Amino acid sequence: MVIFVIGTRRMRVVPGRFQSIVEMGLDFVRVNIAEDLLGKKDGKRFLPILTTLFFMILFMNVMGIVPGINIAGTSVIAMPMLLAIVAYVTFIYAGIRKNPGNFFKNSLMPSGVPWPLYIIIIPLEFLSTFIIRPVTLTLRLLMNMIVGHLMLVLFFSATQFFIFSMGGLWTLLGAGSLAFGFVFTLFELFVGFLQAYVFTILTAVYIQLAVAEEH
Repeated sequence: MVIFVIGTRRMRVVPGRFQSIVEMGLDFVRVNIAEDLLGKKDGKRFLPILTTLFFMILFMNVMGIVPGINIAGTSVIAMPMLLAIVAYVTFIYAGIRKNPGNFFKNSLMPSGVPWPLYIIIIPLEFLSTFIIRPVTLTLRLLMNMIVGHLMLVLFFSATQFFIFSMGGLWTLLGAGSLAFGFVFTLFELFVGFLQAYVFTILTAVYIQLAVAEEH
């Protein structure tokens, strides 16, 4: 919030360096996620929630490599679950708003299927659409950030053990684990960005499915 307040409080026609960075971030979500999947009208409509999800997840993921914190907010299950619930509610809201009378019917009963097969299709569609989606959104983000946290802990704990506890030739192994720790820190930055992008784009895909004409 502080970054966006500072970056947008004195907007200029010819942006400065910091304003340009903020605008690039906002344009990335608007062009590559919202408008690309939802079109200009629906993209503009759902842009605030998609932008909030992307940057909230991104900055929480980055916390995992900040010295003294070293754990991402999204590696604690409450936060990915909350974000998945927000995405889930937005998806259902978009579908009901677009087609209030037939959203659930069309979601559970795809057209062109013989009537007897609905006995099997309806439970499967309900499980897939309304149960598995929020669960997979939660677990995908949670597990990726937990694994990243554990890997960084492993590398830097090994460095401390080899250098300060063992000493001697073990210091060479400590230097190696330290190098791997720094490399994996950079990789964790990439994973943090990627997971924010994946979560946000999946949310946009679900919204797009909800507002599609057949729904």
